Amino acid sequence: MTITHAKPAAAVKIRRTPSQLAFNLIAYTIILLLSIFCLFPLVMIVSGSFTENDTLLREGYRLIPSRFSTASYRELFKYPDSILRAYGTTIVCTVVGTALGLLIISMTGYVLQRKDFKYRNVFSFLIYFTTIFGGGMVPWYIMLSKYLHMNNTFAARVFPILMSSFLIILMRTFISSSCPVEIIESAKIDSAGDFRIFWNIVLPIIGPGLATVGLFLALSYWNEWYLTSLFITKRDMYSLQYYLYDLLNSAKFAQEMGIATGAEKLPSESIKMAMVVIVTGPMILLYPFVQKYFVTGIAIGSVKG
Repeated sequence: MTITHAKPAAAVKIRRTPSQLAFNLIAYTIILLLSIFCLFPLVMIVSGSFTENDTLLREGYRLIPSRFSTASYRELFKYPDSILRAYGTTIVCTVVGTALGLLIISMTGYVLQRKDFKYRNVFSFLIYFTTIFGGGMVPWYIMLSKYLHMNNTFAARVFPILMSSFLIILMRTFISSSCPVEIIESAKIDSAGDFRIFWNIVLPIIGPGLATVGLFLALSYWNEWYLTSLFITKRDMYSLQYYLYDLLNSAKFAQEMGIATGAEKLPSESIKMAMVVIVTGPMILLYPFVQKYFVTGIAIGSVKG
């Protein structure tokens, strides 16, 4: 008896039709143009931050600075301890708030999508109801400041953004569509508890959902300034956004006083562009590392049947 070994089939090269090539060419061209349109304002902002203020006022914005200057950054970092402290408090609030928010929102979404939870429709309706009707700003402020005593505390910057009805509904929908019921039922048969099922089975499956919700939370905490203006009066607890806002107001006041007294002018326009670069820079650098988690179909093939 002779055994013959089958030779591997040669790779088949698929030829694209002219219509497919034309479609790809048009699609890539449109995507390229849209990418350029999206990057154009960012390049103009960076260029304006490194342009001399008088030149910026006289000639407007250009892709390449006609007269290079770092006066706006020198003015912003004149007191580096203050801006680094604002960076530090914002980073701490962003990391702590995002981690806690992800834990609470994912646990809430997991419970609400469980069909054996008797009151899941009632709680889902109550959560959705808050997206349509709210108690109002005054009762909300009185509750946080008078009854919860959150004035001049980091809790005032973390607690109000911690839970979002939209993110809870988004997480519940993602868990129900990505986590098959058969996996949970098989884990129950193996005597796994609810928390172990959530921690060891559900969380690894909903990685893209966690990345999406986490990005929403991180952006909310990073761009937070309104809560600081309401509850924080200590300058060393300012968020980065509110610190730059306060610094810009101080620069405007100093600019008006300088015009009245004949003092040196401050780079009023270029300093605005420098603020945008300082604020958005970290999030732009972070996004490529988060983008790879925005994938779908992670649960495909997890149930064999």
